[in-house]
Amino acid sequence: MSHQSDLISEDILAYLAQHERKELLRFLTCGNVDDGKSTLIGRLLHDSKMIYEDHLEAITRDSKKSGTTGDDIDLALLVDGLQAEREQGITIDVAYRYFSTAKRKFIIADTPGHEQYTRNMATGASTCDLAIILVDARYGVQTQTRRHSYIASLLGIKHIVVAINKMDLKGFDEGVFESIKADYLKFAEAINLNPTTLAFVPMSALKGDNVVNHSEQSPWYTGQTLMEILETVDVSTDRNMTDLRFPVQYVNRPNLNFRGFAGTLASGIVHKGDEVVVLPSGKSSRVKSIVTYEGELEHAGPGQAVTLTMEDEIDISRGDLLVHADNVPPVTDQFDAMLVWMAEEPMLPGKKYDIKRATSYVPGSIASIVHRVDVNTLEEGAASSLNLNEIGKVKVSLDTAIALDGYESNRTTGAFIVVDRLTNGTVGAGMIIAPPVIGQGGQHSKAAHVATEERAQRFGQKPATVLFTGLSGAGKSTLAYAVERKLFDMGRAVFVLDGQNLRHDLNKGLPQDRVGRTENWRRAAHVARQFNEAGLLTLAAFVAPSAEGREQAKTLIGTERLITVYVQASPLVCRQRDPQGLYAADGDNIPGESFPYDVPLNADLVIDTQSASVEDGVKQVLELLRSRGAI
Repeated sequence: MSHQSDLISEDILAYLAQHERKELLRFLTCGNVDDGKSTLIGRLLHDSKMIYEDHLEAITRDSKKSGTTGDDIDLALLVDGLQAEREQGITIDVAYRYFSTAKRKFIIADTPGHEQYTRNMATGASTCDLAIILVDARYGVQTQTRRHSYIASLLGIKHIVVAINKMDLKGFDEGVFESIKADYLKFAEAINLNPTTLAFVPMSALKGDNVVNHSEQSPWYTGQTLMEILETVDVSTDRNMTDLRFPVQYVNRPNLNFRGFAGTLASGIVHKGDEVVVLPSGKSSRVKSIVTYEGELEHAGPGQAVTLTMEDEIDISRGDLLVHADNVPPVTDQFDAMLVWMAEEPMLPGKKYDIKRATSYVPGSIASIVHRVDVNTLEEGAASSLNLNEIGKVKVSLDTAIALDGYESNRTTGAFIVVDRLTNGTVGAGMIIAPPVIGQGGQHSKAAHVATEERAQRFGQKPATVLFTGLSGAGKSTLAYAVERKLFDMGRAVFVLDGQNLRHDLNKGLPQDRVGRTENWRRAAHVARQFNEAGLLTLAAFVAPSAEGREQAKTLIGTERLITVYVQASPLVCRQRDPQGLYAADGDNIPGESFPYDVPLNADLVIDTQSASVEDGVKQVLELLRSRGAI
């Protein structure tokens, strides 16, 4: 169900287009039995007005028969639909609910709390971006709290919200909240959860305190409500935009003149003309076109379903993986993994199974069990088999080599399921343990590779790229070179990428129209990213007229690394300066006149070179770099 909107009655097509563009957040609720997971979801739906009236009436009637909240509506019944769940007042299977607000779309997975349903919880968590761990304020951090937190971290969920529920039963005592928070932080450190991605909320799912609206019962809590966290948490950086991984789903051959390779990008960005390698064969070619139902694209990113065509006639089949030529993962028939066993019949080392990873389907076996993990105590012990709901570290052996990544760096190419060859049922789910791809051709030697952090420590700076964007003649290059001189004199490792200079070599032949200038900056952004990886501060002076092109560069270089400085001057002043003779030529390639220049609306810094001197501009840029921790 979607949020209330006047646009629905005014322009349904505009509303649907607006709804389609919203960012999607997948999250799950987990924790101890009776901590209030299903009630919380019901409260989220109820207080954000996401329940149809007839559904609410049905829940009100059912509450008298199956509810556990006395005279109040049992909102847990919105999610717990199975008869066995209602009879016992628990969640057994994973239940999914869909809703949206004005800011985001959501898919909620309500997962069971019992240990015997660990496989259900793992299934629900496998596709989520965020986990809400509920803790009963009366009992604090329990065994199941630790177990579900461990599974959430094992499955790569980077954002955790610890919802300390039923605070109304403890009088919203701040001391109780702080005590539970301290206990959880101590445990989080033991399982290597990043404390900066943790949030703690005191609440009452039953009464609605701090769920959607702030509660008057906790004036001491000044943080966000749970809904505010869900609407604003940044998950865009969780996507792997660096490593191109395109599992081929099938070969699209509608006629004699077309052969394309269809699939969904697991990670990375692919552009027309990119050199790619087909794994495991190792054959290479270049991307000729990126085809979709709506038409051809210049580039595509994670999650997009596209068909790629190649410049060369090379053998590509379902199950192959397309990657960039300079970023090749290992191809192997053996690897380590964490395995969740999901079948009644125990997992036996040496038994033949089918291993499905992305679109590849390869026979193999679990060669051995390194250790079994007690999900309640996190202790590791020896084991000869894995039983239902047990988790262990195993060694997997395949009959044929495949290209793979570690699950930590890629949740698509780093995950697999184990399929019983007789029943064709899924009996296990695994997360591959492998180091990230950090070198040319998939080399993994840490001794040979110098990490970006090491370079930053050597240079005494944090790598960043400053984009000076503006009209031709605004003073971008003048300011960039002045900043470079100041930083160099301070002992910093810094380099200027000047758009005009790049046109004489790397980008020779590009037109000076809007498309050409956008492409000039796109290519330079790749160079800037490499400079940043080398530990350098990069100062880029480019018109970069397209807002979309600047956003793509931010994705490529990194939101934290790219700093945008809008160098502002009026068209009249730019004409008078005319350092390149562009305006004097009176041609068709004048930014802001011959074609649009999209003014940066979210620039990190605006410098008006008509009123500010070069020295003043340099001071402002250096101050910004200091505030970002770059110098």
